[in-house]
Amino acid sequence: MSLINTLYATVTALSLTAFPAFAEVLAAPKGPVLLTISGELEHQTAGAVDGTVTLDLDILQSLETQIFTTSTIWIEGDVEFTGVSLRDVLTYAGATGAAVRAIASNDYKVEIPADGVSADAPIVAYFMNGEEMSARGKGPLWVVYPYDDDAKYRTEVVYSRSIWQLDRIEIAN
Repeated sequence: MSLINTLYATVTALSLTAFPAFAEVLAAPKGPVLLTISGELEHQTAGAVDGTVTLDLDILQSLETQIFTTSTIWIEGDVEFTGVSLRDVLTYAGATGAAVRAIASNDYKVEIPADGVSADAPIVAYFMNGEEMSARGKGPLWVVYPYDDDAKYRTEVVYSRSIWQLDRIEIAN
C-alpha cells in the first residue's frame, strides 16, 4: 500500500470515529438565531461544525403551530400563546437523550424530563397575544404550558420549568 493510500485510509478511519454521523443536515437559519440545541442529536444545521441545531423564527413557524389561551402566575389576565410544541422542536433536532436542559439568556437552567414532554405541552412560545416577545417581555422564546387546562400544569415543578428568555437547549442521556 502506498503512503498516500495509507494516509487516506487513516484519515478516513479517524474521521468516522472522531465525528458523529448525522442522519440529516438541516437548513441554516436565514434570520437571527433564537434557539440553539446541542448534545445528543441525530441532526445538525448545515455549516455547523459543533453538531448543533439552530433555529430562527421562520424555522420555528414552519413547524406545526400550537395556540392556546391561559392565565399565568406571572401576568395578570388571560394570555394567548402561539408557538410550537417542545416535542416537535426536539423531533426536528433529532434529540435522542432522556434529559432536556432548557437555558435562558441569563444562564438560568431548568431540567425537563423528555418523558414529560407531550404533543400538547409544553410549547415554545414565540408570540404572546399575537406579538413577538421582547427580552423585557419574557421573550423572544418562553416555555409555557396550558395552565388552565389541567391541574397537573399548576404545580411548583411545572411553574419552575416555564423558562422565559429561552435561547439554548442541551440534550443529555
